[in-house]
Amino acid sequence: MIFYNREVELQLLNEVKKLSYKSSKMTVVFGRRRIGKTKLILKSAEKNAFLYFFVARKDEKLLCSEFAEEAQNKLGIKILGNIDKFKDLFELLLNHSIHKPFTLIIDEFQEFNRINPAVFSEMQNIWDQNKDKTKLNLILSGSVYTLMKKIFEHSKEPLFGRADEKINLKPFSIDVLKQIFSENAVQKNMKDLLAFYTITGGIAKYVEIFNDKKAFTLNKMLDVFFRENSLFLEEGKNILIEEFGKEYAIYFSILSLIASFKTSRSEIESILGKDIGGYLDKLENEYYIIKKIKPLLAKGSSRTQKYLIDDNFLSFWFRFVYKYRSAVEIENFDYLKDIVKRDFDSYSGPFLEKYFLEKTALSKKYNIIGNYWEKGNQNQIDLVAINQTTKNILFAEVKLYIDKASVALLKEKAKNIRNKYKSYKATYSTLSIDDM
Repeated sequence: MIFYNREVELQLLNEVKKLSYKSSKMTVVFGRRRIGKTKLILKSAEKNAFLYFFVARKDEKLLCSEFAEEAQNKLGIKILGNIDKFKDLFELLLNHSIHKPFTLIIDEFQEFNRINPAVFSEMQNIWDQNKDKTKLNLILSGSVYTLMKKIFEHSKEPLFGRADEKINLKPFSIDVLKQIFSENAVQKNMKDLLAFYTITGGIAKYVEIFNDKKAFTLNKMLDVFFRENSLFLEEGKNILIEEFGKEYAIYFSILSLIASFKTSRSEIESILGKDIGGYLDKLENEYYIIKKIKPLLAKGSSRTQKYLIDDNFLSFWFRFVYKYRSAVEIENFDYLKDIVKRDFDSYSGPFLEKYFLEKTALSKKYNIIGNYWEKGNQNQIDLVAINQTTKNILFAEVKLYIDKASVALLKEKAKNIRNKYKSYKATYSTLSIDDM
């Protein structure tokens, strides 16, 4: 697949690279697995001298031997004897950059926490002493989000405050997904575009897989997703078990319920029979997997709220893979595909709402955007957008099929908000998959 998007991130990486010709610079790249961190970094480095180290879970001595061989082959650095400690190799490479500036990429950097946690303080000491007189463009990347945040953003950690730039790589925007779909799909069916967005969530690797398989219809996507040796079937587990540790079972249960639209704390607790407040807090504020949604204009103290999985792919995985793991185990893929097809209209509805929320945000026409509902889930409005400068307010009802929408009903549900914004010009809109 051709390299799409990431212009802003590439520009930043190139700017830092130029600055590193005067003194060493450190850039940290965060992001969940499969988001495209490595491709982005290698793209930025492709026209210059660079070294790429992948930190596998091996003995430090063995890693250093592999890294030293790579340094000799790629940069022609002469290394005499054996290097057993990464700190010694790092210092050698840093000093080499004094006369020959280059880029050093260390991927899955957080794995040093398992191999030798002292590496972080050793690197900090070497970096602080040498960065001003050397010319290394150091890029550190990792996909275990909690560990990377801890290493670089906790004030008690040795590498806190050392990064010159940080990039939190996000999924492709809906505009990029539409571009990829438009350029590669034979049939431009909007329900298939919704499926493309709902299943991949803009995660680069998943988009690439569907693109390579020419899977741009719902049926073809499901054929790629549910098959023997599919990467997708173990993906949720592979991404999250390391993050959650020994308590992964309770986290998985909570996420499975949220993916099935059990979105309130009381609903989840009644099913699981236990207090989950601490788990929800960690899922939101430590793991960044769910987010708390309150009605637009609700007070900060309001207890009217819902929880949603922020990652489209993980939501799909928990709803149709984890929930039906018995069928996955016996490889009854036809059964699983039938379940998705049966439920897809009702399941994808909230993602169509999310799509239009993102589309409205990208328009840059409003400064407040969100959902609205009142106590007891009354007067639900799918999209409300407000521009407090121009005094415009948009109310939109989102339905898969336009004949299910009603402007008259929308106006009725919007009365309480209109009473608060009497001087604003109101627009009422109905949106469907045809408007994607």
